[in-house]
Amino acid sequence: MLLAAGSLSSIANEHAMEKRVISYQKKISSADKIRIATIGMGIMGHADTDTALKVPGVELVAVSDLYTGRLDRAKEKYGSNIFTTRDYRELLTRKDIDAVIIATSDNWHSRITIDALNAGKAVYCEKPVVQKLSEGLPVIEAWKKTKKPMQVGSQRVSSIVYREAKKLYKEGAIGQLNCIEAFYDRQSALGAWEYTMPTDGSPQTVDWDSYIRGIEKMPWDPKKFFWWRNYRDFGTGVSGDLFVHLLSGIHLITDSLGPVKIFANGQINYWKDGRDVPDIMTAIMEYPESKEHPAFQVMLRVNFVSGQGEKGVTRFIGSEGVMDMLDNGFALTKSVMAKAPGIGGWDALHTYPQAMQDELLKKYNEKWSQEAQKIPEVPGVTYVAPDDYDEHYEHFVNFFDGVRENKPLVEGPEFAFRAAAPTLACNDSYFQKKILNWDPVNMKLV
Repeated sequence: MLLAAGSLSSIANEHAMEKRVISYQKKISSADKIRIATIGMGIMGHADTDTALKVPGVELVAVSDLYTGRLDRAKEKYGSNIFTTRDYRELLTRKDIDAVIIATSDNWHSRITIDALNAGKAVYCEKPVVQKLSEGLPVIEAWKKTKKPMQVGSQRVSSIVYREAKKLYKEGAIGQLNCIEAFYDRQSALGAWEYTMPTDGSPQTVDWDSYIRGIEKMPWDPKKFFWWRNYRDFGTGVSGDLFVHLLSGIHLITDSLGPVKIFANGQINYWKDGRDVPDIMTAIMEYPESKEHPAFQVMLRVNFVSGQGEKGVTRFIGSEGVMDMLDNGFALTKSVMAKAPGIGGWDALHTYPQAMQDELLKKYNEKWSQEAQKIPEVPGVTYVAPDDYDEHYEHFVNFFDGVRENKPLVEGPEFAFRAAAPTLACNDSYFQKKILNWDPVNMKLV
């Protein structure tokens, strides 16, 4: 629902016509059926699979996971006829699989993506698209070479909320953008990635050797497998997990390619459970002027013991207003300056001799009319998505339309890497204790 008044009401009425959820209306024939496999059956593996199966004409054929308990659960949940394996490569050789969902630990994203593309599969990969900056361009190269559809899972890129906000931003509703403040905070052990452990986790039920393939050998550690987000070897910390959502939305609305300068700091402040990545992190990024937008600053934060529950806001601050992106909508408030610069009040005027004050006031009133001295009162806009709206579902609809009809996807690997790379650079900045310079056009460090 989009609400507004006064001078912005025409904008509100124009956009309100587009508020409904995109539903899947087309008829699906047997030839249109898409058969999928999911690689990595953790939390996001289940969430992605469940959402994908809501799209008509999608069928789950197989799953892969390194823990046998999750393979057993997949058969319980999705049917005993699905194929299960610890080795994802077995899925890529099957002719009855059209697309794969990759929801593994971050360190496996690029390897499995490239293998799947080269095997002729369409790919839906969870964010961040890669774990390391060096992996981004090889993934993009494989995508271009194979020409297979690829979507990355930052679902707010498909959100109706962000589409509506982008229209207002592009029409100048906040004036000239100058900075963005964004945070994504949590306040629970589960939110800080201390997930429930299984009762039977061991080297017998987990293929630990495959899990650590490509990195230095280390002994079995259940935390590093089931709580992998907390470790540099397997995850990307709060920046790769949550900053990437913030930057995806920012880049979507501004059409930006990314920042040129990145600095991050943080610490392990509260969750001292053996993790080696911060539980609180802040970052500052410098976005240069481009044909798409003016120069602006971005300030990011994640705090895993927020004191205020789980909350996230992205605030676009412009010369004439502020737009707050919330969980299920946005609020735009206006603050337009008077044409006249102002005189008196908290001003140096009263420190001058009285005669000079009188002369300055007279000249000011002669130059500026009473109307020009008034601060305009402009109403804001509030938008709330429909109750039944699901941006995660929209993201998968877009993906499967791309698979069936070769339609453009909203988050291919180039967009995804441009959003992920600055967040990965935040980790490098934090651990290396330095400012990093980034080329957002060519997607490389400079």
